[in-house]
Amino acid sequence: MKSLPFILMFALINSCIELEISAPSFPDILVALKTSESMVGLTITYNLIGFCVASLIYGPLSDCFGRRKIMLIGNGILVIGAVACVIAMSIKWLLFARIIQGIGAATSAVVVSAIIADVYKTEQATKLYGLMNAVFSIMMAVAPIIGGMINYQIGWRGNYGVVAIICAISWFLIYLLLPETKTGTEKVKINGLINSYKKLFSSVSFLSAAAAPSLLYGGYMAFVAIAPFIYMNRFNLDMASYTFSQGAIIASFAITSAVFGQIISILGKKMTLLVATCLPFIGGIMMIFSTSSFGLTISMSIFSVGFALIYPIILTYSIEIFPDIKGVASSVIMSLRYLLCSIITGIATYVYNGNPRVIGIVMSIVATTVCMLYYVLFKKI
Repeated sequence: MKSLPFILMFALINSCIELEISAPSFPDILVALKTSESMVGLTITYNLIGFCVASLIYGPLSDCFGRRKIMLIGNGILVIGAVACVIAMSIKWLLFARIIQGIGAATSAVVVSAIIADVYKTEQATKLYGLMNAVFSIMMAVAPIIGGMINYQIGWRGNYGVVAIICAISWFLIYLLLPETKTGTEKVKINGLINSYKKLFSSVSFLSAAAAPSLLYGGYMAFVAIAPFIYMNRFNLDMASYTFSQGAIIASFAITSAVFGQIISILGKKMTLLVATCLPFIGGIMMIFSTSSFGLTISMSIFSVGFALIYPIILTYSIEIFPDIKGVASSVIMSLRYLLCSIITGIATYVYNGNPRVIGIVMSIVATTVCMLYYVLFKKI
């Protein structure tokens, strides 16, 4: 089991890489496939839709058939979708491939959380989520930089090609090293599954806990979808400056995640949650009034720090609310997350008119909603 955290982290990298690494290529994809900015932005939205739909089934399937088998099948689908992106000849082809990729990428996002819940106790799980956030966010920071370099040397297809290679390596690692962590698997019972979903969707605490970090993640992904056009078209930054700015934003997330254990030890859960809730709101408001790329980067970094603090606390809490249906709970959490992400990114790309303030307004609305959910959670965590 010593290698388990490494395997899980590498599996999660797929979900991060396949979203982040392609962003620097958006302007080139726009020209190569003769499409529009909004259609290119939909490559993220469609990916998130696939992610959302698939997330609902992986948890229950892993409860019934075991975590390992579902990880192998789902990550195999991810490899197929990644290869399809490389050879896409039109924007419609690329959008379809991104849906398939999202369906596969949902596997690790759902099942890894269930595996952690299987193996580790609450405090250990919270710390591991924080550590994985650090690794995850570091890769997110590196991804746009690598994507920019690959795009410059090879072109936009090279970015998707690197993703396909990483996904294939991850699949082989899962096949060779991932143990089965679910004991007492059982047959699929439709009535039992429906009852589990009813239990989850009727719980205000569960839905609030699932929605809070999901909204912030949706805000972040909306920013990712629009950022290449803001930085490179509106502020006239070159590829290197753009990737550096994105790296700085994700670095703020990575550093916060890396020292999460120390922060929560000093402040405690409730105070950490309070600070984490305020920061995205402050960042969103600042973004509305930002008139430069530097101001936009600082605003988004503040937003990201708050997100990094909220995620491990709320994720652990949400999965443990109903400990007898952790797999189903993990599915609902991830499905809700990517449903909200697809809605928020879809709205953001639709309303974006070249003015950076538009994304600031979207982020502020997201952060305000999280502030309201905070009051539902405060007394229970």
